[in-house]
This record gives sequence, C-alpha cells and structure tokens, in this order.
Amino acid sequence: MEYIARPKQIYKDKIIPTMMEEFGYKSVMQVPKLLKIVVSQGLGAATADKKIVDYGIEELTAITGQKAVGTISKKDEAAFKLRKGMPVGARVTLRANQMYEFLDRLTASALPRIRDFNGIKADGFDGRGNYNLGITEQIIFPEIAIDKVKKIQGMDITFVTSAKTDKEAKSLLTHFGMPFKKN
Repeated sequence: MEYIARPKQIYKDKIIPTMMEEFGYKSVMQVPKLLKIVVSQGLGAATADKKIVDYGIEELTAITGQKAVGTISKKDEAAFKLRKGMPVGARVTLRANQMYEFLDRLTASALPRIRDFNGIKADGFDGRGNYNLGITEQIIFPEIAIDKVKKIQGMDITFVTSAKTDKEAKSLLTHFGMPFKKN
C-alpha cells in the first residue's frame, strides 16, 4: 500500500468537493492545487562569515527533509560589501509528498509554537494566487535543537498554487489548515 500524506488525502476527500461547491467549478480539474512550497533564508551576515550559509543549509535540510542549496548573489553591491557570486542564502523547493508533509508539520506543530500566536496575516498574497509567509525564528520547528543554534534567523515560505485569484488561493490554504487571522 502506498503512503499518502495527510493533507493530500484531505485535499482529495474534502477540499475538492467543498471548493467545487463554493466556487461553482464544473470540473475537478478547475479546483486549484498546491504546486510547490519554497522555503528560503537570506543570510546577509554570510558576507563576513562563510560558515553561516553552511549552518543555514543544514537547518533548512533538517526542517524540510530535503537537501537545501546555497544561493549566490547575482551582482555586485558596494553598500553591502557584496561581490557577484558570493553566497548570500539558502533555499529548498518542495513538491509532491514532501511538500504535503512540510505543510502538515508547519500547521500542526511549528506555527502553534510561536509566542502570542493569533494567526497569520492574510495580506501576503501576490494577486496571482501565491502566498508569502515570513517567519522570524527558525527555532519554532521541532527539528531544530535550540542548544545548537548559532544565530536566530528568519525565513520566507512561499506557497505556489494554481489558483487564478487570491480569494481562491486563500480558500485553498484555509482548507489545508493555515490559520489566517480573522479581520
């Protein structure tokens, strides 16, 4: 028997019929899907210490369960003492089961660990059905051992969907369990 991640099963069983009714879709293929999740860290201090990028890659790999890659600068920037080709961050792109597993861990265990958590802001949509979420501390993830953290870093999480509008994307992510603030 093949393993299916919990959010993927919820999508098939509950989200598709609910959204077909909610938005009046004629076909199952019109229902928006979650295509990928991109988790990235901008590590500006890496210009002074090259090991910071290695720590960032290690942490993102532990958090996501997939090998992260370092990102390099595309151009020179004298104000930031940055040269073209210098390492400046880390990122990982999740698809298929690993994407759904990460989404499950994010909504079930990581977000509730944020101090004074009231939900995430709903203003991170880009107008094309994608959502960006900024997290200020990587220690909210249970995979990170607080004793071994060299420096508290933030990260950006981008949810790429096939939704045509922000309303559809917000509905999809809400059905997946993303705790948006009530306005």
